[in-house]
Amino acid sequence: MIDNDKRKHDRIDSVHLLNYVYFDVNGKETMQGMGRTLNVSKSGLLLETHTELELHHKVSLGIGIEDEMVDIRGKIVFTKTTDNDMYESGIHFLEPPPAALEVLKKFIDAFNAR
Repeated sequence: MIDNDKRKHDRIDSVHLLNYVYFDVNGKETMQGMGRTLNVSKSGLLLETHTELELHHKVSLGIGIEDEMVDIRGKIVFTKTTDNDMYESGIHFLEPPPAALEVLKKFIDAFNAR
């Protein structure tokens, strides 16, 4: 688990494949791709991709968690290049649907109960 006092919710280290749709600042779809989560919380996640994603742009994510699919939108709040020529982007969820929040909560609670 990552410990960071600035975060509203604890993040758990969790690798899940996902697909994303990337939107420019005008809301126009500009790209689709695949990536993976590196950690997840109720309010956001850390996304690893082969392509750089720009700050303040939005993404629509389809994440497979356990046996369920979560569709959720988010905004890119930071991005950095890694040592292995990948990109990590912090995604803050934007108005997540209650069903998506319930799946995330069940997953995080189950992880914390271990």
